[in-house]
Amino acid sequence: PKGLQSLLEPIIIFVRDDIAKSSVGEKKYQKYLPFLLTIFFFIFLNNLLGLVPFFPGGANLTGNIAVTLTLAVFTFIITTVSGNRAYWTHIVNAPGVPWWLKIPVPLMPIVELVGVFTKPFVLMVRLFANITAGHIIALGFISLIFIFGEMKPALGYGVSIVSVIFYVFMGLLELLVAFIQAYVFTLLSALYFGMAIEEHHHAEEHH
Repeated sequence: PKGLQSLLEPIIIFVRDDIAKSSVGEKKYQKYLPFLLTIFFFIFLNNLLGLVPFFPGGANLTGNIAVTLTLAVFTFIITTVSGNRAYWTHIVNAPGVPWWLKIPVPLMPIVELVGVFTKPFVLMVRLFANITAGHIIALGFISLIFIFGEMKPALGYGVSIVSVIFYVFMGLLELLVAFIQAYVFTLLSALYFGMAIEEHHHAEEHH
């Protein structure tokens, strides 16, 4: 491969082999791969564009909770629709759990059901919080220049050197965070899909 393909192909293979195959399974990963690739590149590219201080960048898209909510809802819908009989059985009537945790008060089923909604919520908050935090820290360093500059111009110039150095450092750190957050969101989505379609037939194999 040459040009852009030489850059994208290793990333696509990474998502396919290290995320989709290992989390969803060798047999069924292809069904979910297009979605996993889409959210990975969507989050990764928008994280990078958010670090560019001029057009077409600058918009902190993944720092908007409405965007992360939409991504999490898609993961939730796919997980819920993909859930097989074993998946829902483990939620409603988990095997190996004492009966007194199910009857008369269905404590464990309630806990498991809450977990179904908690997982995508955690996805949403993690991505939003990490990206927003990086931008707030960077904004804080730049604001220090103007705060000290209002007190005394010379002080503002002195602080600006330190602030710019820290801002550049945070920018480089954000490059790493941009990739990590895209990876984590995609990996957890793949794990949820894998849990939803996993076959639990240990008892049958034993017999």
